[in-house]
Amino acid sequence: MASWSSVELEVLFYLLGWISFCSWAICFYPQLILNFRRKSVQGLNFDFAVLNLTKHTSYLIYNASLFFSSTVQRQYRQKYGLNQMIPVAVNDVAFSVHAVLMTALTLFQIAIYDRGNQKFSRIAIAIVSVAWLSAAACVFVALPTHSWYWLVSCFNTLQIVMTTIKYMPQAVFNFQRKSTSGFSMGYVSFDFLGSTTSFCQMMVQSIDQRSWVNFYGNIGKTLLSLVSIFFDILFMVQHFVLYPSKKTTDVSPSDDAESKEPMLGPSHGQHQIDVC
Repeated sequence: MASWSSVELEVLFYLLGWISFCSWAICFYPQLILNFRRKSVQGLNFDFAVLNLTKHTSYLIYNASLFFSSTVQRQYRQKYGLNQMIPVAVNDVAFSVHAVLMTALTLFQIAIYDRGNQKFSRIAIAIVSVAWLSAAACVFVALPTHSWYWLVSCFNTLQIVMTTIKYMPQAVFNFQRKSTSGFSMGYVSFDFLGSTTSFCQMMVQSIDQRSWVNFYGNIGKTLLSLVSIFFDILFMVQHFVLYPSKKTTDVSPSDDAESKEPMLGPSHGQHQIDVC
């Protein structure tokens, strides 16, 4: 079994991993809090939420299987080398568990809060259905040969596809409305930080092991970070550059009353004429 060559890099690896976990964990809460305060989910694309649940569930299956199953780990090393480290850390598993719970909670908010005229699209429902039917087919293919690493890799591939697809409805929705109102930029900010530190974590492990197997051996984590970074930057451009929110100033009743009064009162002569 492979071991770390540098204690410093090992410490940095775990530090980056937990920063990534905290950032990705926190990123769910701004949207949840925004929905709770408004008692509305208008502005949040529902397709994004349902695709996100499929993505995180498949990623949880991959992470948990590769981290806990000695059989899957053995098959991984048979493919990539006996001296290779497992590319899944405990923070990856913790994140996946938390992400599934938070995404499910978001869907619960969609069910109970004001939705306006928004609804799930047939395309999203079809994509999710095809995804899980494909996953079920992979299970039956893997059973006869006990190709468990191949099977969990299929779930990893599924989460890559869902990661690429899930952001698109929200990006298009923002474009159609010419607004990012209702979609939390807090989510985007923490997601960007989590994706960046996750990629850096993989880089640290590769530097220590003097091997790039970590990147293509866990291509799902690699592409997860890169795709998320790309769309997070796109959302930032939409929010701050293309569709900046218009600032409105609240006018108090007293200020409003004063604004209706003439700046100069009537002269004495004018007052006498009015009385007459």
